[in-house]
Amino acid sequence: MSKPKKKLRLIAFLGMSSGHHAGSWRHPDAGSSTDIDYIIRLAQKAESGLLDGMFLADGYSGAGSRLEPLTKLSAVAAATKHLGLVATAGTVYNEPYLLARQFSSLDHISSGRAAWNIVTGAGSAAHNFSLAEHPPHSQRYKEAEEFVEVVTQLWDSWEDDAVPADRERGVYVDRNKVHEINYAGQYYSVQGPLNIPRSPQGRPILIQAGSSEPGKELAARTAEAVFTAQQTLEAAQEFYTDLKGRLAKYGRSRDSLLVMPGFAPIIADTEAEAREIEHELNSYVDQKKALDVLSERFTINLNDYPLDAPVPLDKARQAEEFNGIQSRHEAVLDPARRGNFTIRDLLYRANGGHGHFTFVGTPLQVADFLEFRLNANAADGFNIMPQLLPSGLDEFVNKVVPELQNRGIFRTEYEGTTFRDNLGLAYPSNQLHRAAV
Repeated sequence: MSKPKKKLRLIAFLGMSSGHHAGSWRHPDAGSSTDIDYIIRLAQKAESGLLDGMFLADGYSGAGSRLEPLTKLSAVAAATKHLGLVATAGTVYNEPYLLARQFSSLDHISSGRAAWNIVTGAGSAAHNFSLAEHPPHSQRYKEAEEFVEVVTQLWDSWEDDAVPADRERGVYVDRNKVHEINYAGQYYSVQGPLNIPRSPQGRPILIQAGSSEPGKELAARTAEAVFTAQQTLEAAQEFYTDLKGRLAKYGRSRDSLLVMPGFAPIIADTEAEAREIEHELNSYVDQKKALDVLSERFTINLNDYPLDAPVPLDKARQAEEFNGIQSRHEAVLDPARRGNFTIRDLLYRANGGHGHFTFVGTPLQVADFLEFRLNANAADGFNIMPQLLPSGLDEFVNKVVPELQNRGIFRTEYEGTTFRDNLGLAYPSNQLHRAAV
């Protein structure tokens, strides 16, 4: 009897509404991040292709026109039925009780389709939050461990059957099944309970986006999916094996955590056409500014070197010297270390996927890549990051998805009604109720 084929999990990363290429916003066909009708159309397109979910990034500073993701996803929830709704929220610039309430509300509104992408804070917004400075990496992760624990306890502060809504007895809430959490830690002190019943899928799904050492431990202990960035097959396999190997010490099975790297494609009917799109997008990038940004990862300015010179890796900063996303820092530099990259090569790779794997080719080539990585134990699925939107999502849904379905590695209908059902994740037991029993 043949072994059942592994099934791909696919989430559309639509946080960059014009596309994930740095030059996409200048393209005449690019969409707008503040047009909610456009965002809804993207979501409905992803759902028509039976994708698992849509993913929105976030940040708390800068001059970009980025709407708050939970607000956008509330609008999307009303216009879709099956699509999972993933919002990024940082632990540094939030409070556990408020965040728990917001995501629980989204889970109720969407009938069980919410997910929280946990970040500690990709960039400093201290000046907007009455803080003297952005906390260092190690402190951010210590705080995040407590933050996530408080949030999950608040989500579990109501037992599943705490709301009998018994009209005859006049009992709406069974107070014996609603519990204070009385959490007292180093960084947070929260009494609880949450003022919202347990949500349709038990808890919103926890997704974690860090791949540093503290990030991998946080993921192994708490996350149900990991959004990661590796540029080579070897690096992807190393990360996959490492992270899956950490689960047993937390009493977790290997299939309780999905590894879903970012994948930034440009798709066209021929490879030559796809290369033309890539060339056009690269032409829209302000090269000097892009190199200035890339130079933050070095002790020198790359504008002072010829574009076709080798990447000066001896001038690269160490990960611990970089107070942004350390794992992304490594992902950007890793391909240059593993190959003979010029500064131009590194710039174009960084333009296309913000440190994630970029791919230029036909629908068949894209399907080949995704299937190979899936079967090579390098991923359980992917966060699809089209370099140009909306056309990149249209190409993926219209041409790549049917090919994946023909190969038997992607669904032909949704398996259930909640995000957990469709990702194949178990309904979480209530940790507070379990402890009480």
